Amino acid sequence: MKKFLSLFLAFVCIVPLLVLSGCNSQYSNSFTSNDKLKIVTTIFPYYDFVRNITADKAEIKLLLSPGSEPHSYEPSPSDIVAIENCDVFIYNGGESDEWVEGVLESIENKNLTVLKMMDYVDVLNERTPEHTEGDEPDEHIWTSLRNAQKIVRGITEEVCRIDANNKSVYEQNRDQYISKLAELDHKFSDTVKDAKRKVMVFGDRFPFLYFVNDYNLDYECAFPGCSSETEPSIAIVSRLIDYVRAEKIPVVFYLEFSNGKIAQIISEDSDATTLQFSSCHNVTKDEFADGVTYISLMKQNLNALKEALY
Repeated sequence: MKKFLSLFLAFVCIVPLLVLSGCNSQYSNSFTSNDKLKIVTTIFPYYDFVRNITADKAEIKLLLSPGSEPHSYEPSPSDIVAIENCDVFIYNGGESDEWVEGVLESIENKNLTVLKMMDYVDVLNERTPEHTEGDEPDEHIWTSLRNAQKIVRGITEEVCRIDANNKSVYEQNRDQYISKLAELDHKFSDTVKDAKRKVMVFGDRFPFLYFVNDYNLDYECAFPGCSSETEPSIAIVSRLIDYVRAEKIPVVFYLEFSNGKIAQIISEDSDATTLQFSSCHNVTKDEFADGVTYISLMKQNLNALKEALY
């Protein structure tokens, strides 16, 4: 991997225009020639945070194409070009971003500012469906609105340092956006406080450890957050069905980009309905085109949570 990256970047330095001319997809990662701050983010939540902070003062590129499965992403040559040519590179860290270290060691942009978002929050370890803590950090830090506020503050501090001329704009945008995040956080807290029950059931992976930790919610699930498994054991499915029946759980959740099959099986053997609960890791092409945001997705989650807890 490192050898490939070194050779590739040497090629880029010799004939950059040739390389850039191949970046002609809808989500092209080439930058236009202007004086704006150039920022690259790996996943949708950080892309959305940055565009709220910087508005029209920065040019922002999202590496993970809308509609793509986040956990299987690998950088393309044009993605590496984008990182080489940007001012700020923002990535999450964790298992899905294991490729980042090799790329950063190979690029020649010595002025690049690199922000690893897992450094800005208190990290929790993954847990099994039985809630046993493992050794791997849970990377889904953005599912917490409180973490989101910390991350937004951290990003703003760095872009203000790099682009001091627009500091007042960035700080004003930060304050307005954090106010919206905090307001939504309070709505989740109020919903949970008055709820009939305090448990969420997922017939799917569970990337919401930070979310339930914020509101002291319990959960049952088929897989941990970064599991590569797609078929749970009969024992796990039976346990979830028995739990949903015994506790009269009204909703079984599934994730975006999931076929929802496990949740549907549980639903068919109980009185529960199925609903999507978005991790906001990525969005569909249609959602991206329609201007969906992190906050709009979390508001949908709030409505789904109300159905599950009341």
